[in-house]
Amino acid sequence: MELKKIISIAEIREKVKELGARIDNDYQGKVLLFVCILKGAYVFMSDLLRELNIPCEIDFMGISSYNNSAETSGVVRLVKDLTFDIQKRDVLIIEDIVDTGLTLDYIVKNLKLRLPKSLKVCVLLDKTDARKVDISLDYVGFKVPNVFLVGYGLDFKEHYRNLPYVASIES
Repeated sequence: MELKKIISIAEIREKVKELGARIDNDYQGKVLLFVCILKGAYVFMSDLLRELNIPCEIDFMGISSYNNSAETSGVVRLVKDLTFDIQKRDVLIIEDIVDTGLTLDYIVKNLKLRLPKSLKVCVLLDKTDARKVDISLDYVGFKVPNVFLVGYGLDFKEHYRNLPYVASIES
């Protein structure tokens, strides 16, 4: 496996700081509930939280659609649900990457049924060329090419999450 760096540590830090400032501004006077999509988004969420000055809480959802493969199975499975009731709460979904949009579409529809006060999406990486469903993204870090990416929380068969940058992986 060969790795090719796509987004550097410095670029990620700068973008996270920028997203944090926007979120801070947009949610002034509110308590924001972050819903982190496991496992890939935890690194991004941790760094993003440290950029915020507003009061916030965190919860986690575990979703599976890859089954240890480089390609999504197309079947989305909830493997860990929220512990908080999100009804009448301001909720921000934190996702590592959006490609086909199928997983995020499932998550958004699932959470809307729980009647949050507001529901927005923050994603680090947006792979628009892979999109199969129309999905609204409120905060986007980087537009990325339609290649398999690892690092900064993203994995291939549970490896490479620890890389501090984002890289494409080629066999």
